[in-house]
Formats: sequence, structure tokens, C-alpha cells
Amino acid sequence: MYLLQCADGTLYCGVALDVAARLAQHQAGKGAKYTRGRGPLELVYREGCGTKGDALRREREIKRMRREAKAALAATARP
Repeated sequence: MYLLQCADGTLYCGVALDVAARLAQHQAGKGAKYTRGRGPLELVYREGCGTKGDALRREREIKRMRREAKAALAATARP
């Protein structure tokens, strides 16, 4: 599970086995539709999860957080 900061200040949360490769996809404009045109992107948080199900549950939990809580999470642990 990872959190990206877009150039417009928004945060994007996603799940990937290889975060570096997924970040490269996002930066090339081939990642999620949301991140296209919002670059440059910066990886601000990464969290290992046991299974894909765990990662998806954590992603959903983070997506439900307020922006301030997401920013605090990103500030606590740089990748």
C-alpha cells in the first residue's frame, strides 16, 4: 500500500506488489486515471501488508480518512 503526493497537493492511495515499478507507471502516465496530468508525483508513504486482502482493507481505511489524517500519516514515515 502506498500514498503519493501529486503536484497539485492532492494525495493518491494505491496498492502494488512493486511500488517502485508502479510509481514509474504513474509517472509515465500509464497508472491510474487520477494521477495522469497531476505530476510530478512523490512517494510519501509506503506500508507493507501481509496479504492482498489486508492491503485492500488498509487502502479503503486510508481513503476514508480526512486529508489532515492522511497528511499526518505521510509525515510520520517517509519511504
